[in-house]
Amino acid sequence: MPVPLTPFHLAIPVDDLTSAREFYGELLGCPEGRSAEQWVDFNLYGHQVVCHVQRKTGLRENRDDGSNPVDGHDVPIPHFGVVLELDTWKTLANRLQESGLDFEIEPYVRFEGEPGEQATMFFRDPSGNALEFKAFRDIEAELFAR
Repeated sequence: MPVPLTPFHLAIPVDDLTSAREFYGELLGCPEGRSAEQWVDFNLYGHQVVCHVQRKTGLRENRDDGSNPVDGHDVPIPHFGVVLELDTWKTLANRLQESGLDFEIEPYVRFEGEPGEQATMFFRDPSGNALEFKAFRDIEAELFAR
């Protein structure tokens, strides 16, 4: 039985709200919602991502979150993102490439010819949070394909 899709809420640490607004608001095109002196909401494709200013600490500055090997690439752990329609993904990938964004993993098709084939790309926000945006030709059939 399918579960109705509802928006997720994710709160992430950022170094400052100015760079968060430039990255999420201007570069990714996320409309801004409520905000206060230490946080701001963004509408990330219908999901609520809240950037909270977090004072830098030695632990955070020296943190190496690591990665996992997937399809010949080192996927940053942890990461978050959105599964998009393929045309929307292509438009975003082109915009990010044209902006000169430094990708962790350049846009490409992963698991080509296999179940779960997907377009994917990884990059970091100015505070170092890793994001993945992916797309499938047929989300319903491929998102959880084995």
